[in-house]
Amino acid sequence: QVQLVESGGGLVQPGGSLRLSCAASGFVFSIYTMNWYRQAPGKQRELVAVITSDGRTNPADSVKGRFTISRDNAKSTVYLQMNSLKPEDTAVYYCNARRLRADYWGQGTQVTVSS
Repeated sequence: QVQLVESGGGLVQPGGSLRLSCAASGFVFSIYTMNWYRQAPGKQRELVAVITSDGRTNPADSVKGRFTISRDNAKSTVYLQMNSLKPEDTAVYYCNARRLRADYWGQGTQVTVSS
């Protein structure tokens, strides 16, 4: 069955870095657009970054220059490198795979930015 398993979240101080990973299985990873979303308490889920099947990326304005999305098709894994973290980056981060009508989600990983 389809699985998306996020890892790499945790507690980090402002200005620090984290690298999130999302390991995919159960579908042909290389042909899917992969996305990272986040949801902070009391807020709507928002799109953080996109990487298409051919490697084009599009980060949200709020993270541009700080976050980098990448993928390794051989490992069926998508990454989110997060640098210069701010308290407002605190949220549950979700991995998403999308193609045509297929839309798969991971369970999320908590990222907390606090001193």
